[in-house]
Amino acid sequence: MGIKDLLRFMKPFIEPVHIKKYAGKRVGIDAYSWLHKGVYSCSMEICLDSNSEKKLRYVAYFMHRVNLLRHHKITPVVVFDGANIPCKAATENERYRRRKENRELAIAKLKEGDVQGATELFQRAVGITPAMANQLIQILKSENVEFVVAPYEADAQLAYLATLEAEKGGVVSVITEDSDLIAYGCPAVTFKMDRYGNGEELVLSKVFDSVSSKPSFRNFDKELFTGMCVLAGCDFLPSVPGIGIVKAHSLVSKYRNLDRVLSVLKIEKGSQMPEDYTKSFKEALAVFQHARIYDAEIRELKHIKPLTEQLLQYLDEGLDFLGPKIPPSVAVAIAEGKLDPTTMEAFDCNNIEPAKFQNSVETTDNSRQASCFVVFSSHKTREKRKTGTMSMKQVVVSTESKYFKDAGLEKLAFPVKAGPKNENMVLEETPLKVPNNNPFKKRKFDEMTELVSSKGEDEKLEMSCIFPDDSQLTFPDNSSLSDAGKLEISNQIVSIAEQILMVSEVECCETLCINMGSQESVSSKPNRVYIERKRGQNDKLKSSNCNRSGTKNTILNFARV
Repeated sequence: MGIKDLLRFMKPFIEPVHIKKYAGKRVGIDAYSWLHKGVYSCSMEICLDSNSEKKLRYVAYFMHRVNLLRHHKITPVVVFDGANIPCKAATENERYRRRKENRELAIAKLKEGDVQGATELFQRAVGITPAMANQLIQILKSENVEFVVAPYEADAQLAYLATLEAEKGGVVSVITEDSDLIAYGCPAVTFKMDRYGNGEELVLSKVFDSVSSKPSFRNFDKELFTGMCVLAGCDFLPSVPGIGIVKAHSLVSKYRNLDRVLSVLKIEKGSQMPEDYTKSFKEALAVFQHARIYDAEIRELKHIKPLTEQLLQYLDEGLDFLGPKIPPSVAVAIAEGKLDPTTMEAFDCNNIEPAKFQNSVETTDNSRQASCFVVFSSHKTREKRKTGTMSMKQVVVSTESKYFKDAGLEKLAFPVKAGPKNENMVLEETPLKVPNNNPFKKRKFDEMTELVSSKGEDEKLEMSCIFPDDSQLTFPDNSSLSDAGKLEISNQIVSIAEQILMVSEVECCETLCINMGSQESVSSKPNRVYIERKRGQNDKLKSSNCNRSGTKNTILNFARV
């Protein structure tokens, strides 16, 4: 990929960089360069068309780097390759042949039991298909990451975006592994970015302005520089035998004219130089300068730079080598990821579930307004338990939710509690209307009668007992009950109180604070729960620790939970 040995030749001009340098700016991403690196970890599964989840590791690899950029406040603009241009057909055919051979060798190694050897060959055999790219596009859509599918070469599309202002969708730099971006004249390119954001950057203006650095490009312009790259050999045209990047630089520096360089080569190389090399050289140079790209503003294709009259006359207006023309409606569908750029067929997005891939994607973006959590739907869980099945669903939970203002309260957001009650209900403190109404205290009927009779005729006493099972006993006044009725109610209270005491077994008497509400309820006064140690059958009804008749915080509050 790219210009042979160009990066090694340009090493004096390459400087270490961290991508945080571009915080607050837009940066272009060569999608296929990251995809090719990502598939190394799952090359065997892809080549064998496995159904393993490991097959989708390249998606996690890609999204990790996207989220790394967003973590540093960088806006990523992902650009995918489109169809192959005719002048690149020979290169693509050779790559396909090598991948096919490596795949056959890998399968043979696998049958022999050499897994390590097979893995290495599978890594050479794996390729990126438009269908794989479309799977990633679905994730980018769901994550609101800007992207575009180029009609042909992604490098050309990225180089075009680098010429635009940010307000019009432009980028200030491009992250790639392909040295072709330099030949396209991209102002700033970052290579070999690792998972931490460290990489190597080349700024083209520094190359031309440098005085002391060698190799020197003081007498170069962008056309001569691109011509040097084409002479050294590129994806659109192989180099003449014996001509590498060093020789190409020497020839261009000496003659400073590409036509003269071609004439000298024809004399020096003779029969080693193909007869149609000059025409092919012009076409390859035109690809770097006038490639067809997609303009999102006018929503159709155009050239990076307008074609000159001289070039049109030389090429006899035959521009098929730049790729065939595409109708605007089709170009828009390709750019938006709806059509396969090679077959022009619509993608079947119904079979692609972004949630399937998102589970394996690392999320490091802290600036987003919403975060994704994989949770169980609480109101459906009980129904699933009845049928013996349970499934997970993807739920978007806003970080503005009151349950997540404090990380320590996340457990309170989904309390584990059985029964039909609302899990997120806030228990409020309710003052008792009747003092000294403790069901744990066994009272004699005479004491109850004395208590009721102590009230005046015009003053009515409302007595109520609320128990943990939500049962309630209430008699409003002394006139509405007969002696037999009062005796029956008293017996019921004693019976229920005994049952409650049997359940409340604690080693020592202690005070607990229960608050199952939201963040707002933390500041409220907690309900105090008094639990007495279970005593023997004879003295378990003692009221020394339970009698709180003069306070609001009694055992009745606990009974209402």
